Amino acid sequence: MHTQFRARFVVLASLSLIVAAACAKREDTSRVDTAAGVVANDVAVTDVDIGRHIGPDKKVSDKTDDFARTDTVYAVVSTSGSSPSATLQAKWTYQDGQVVDESSETIAPSGPAVTEFHISKPGGFPAGKYKVEILLNGNPAGSKEFEVK
Repeated sequence: MHTQFRARFVVLASLSLIVAAACAKREDTSRVDTAAGVVANDVAVTDVDIGRHIGPDKKVSDKTDDFARTDTVYAVVSTSGSSPSATLQAKWTYQDGQVVDESSETIAPSGPAVTEFHISKPGGFPAGKYKVEILLNGNPAGSKEFEVK
């Protein structure tokens, strides 16, 4: 009888340890850059806003998708996550896909962040439909269409 009790105790204790270990395991969403030896979480684009002005916090203060020919068009890209280095790119195109402007920013966020891009043309933009496409590390991450009237 004593042997059966001991065997049951060992089995239950072993199962308890397995369950405790499984519950304590956390999913590792980070990746290791072996060249630099740095652990970094992924960065994601959470929003793209466009407008005529930005505030001191770099956020769009008057969102719109209708612009005058002489307006400066701002695109603000919101990101989440962290990384020692990520590249955001803004590609601005006119109606038929003609590239108006391209620019990029290297960021090193450690949480929510915003990055600002803008275009302007002293003589004014031609009227028509435009689009800004945002790429994160070369991959499409968002876009906004707007019109110049």
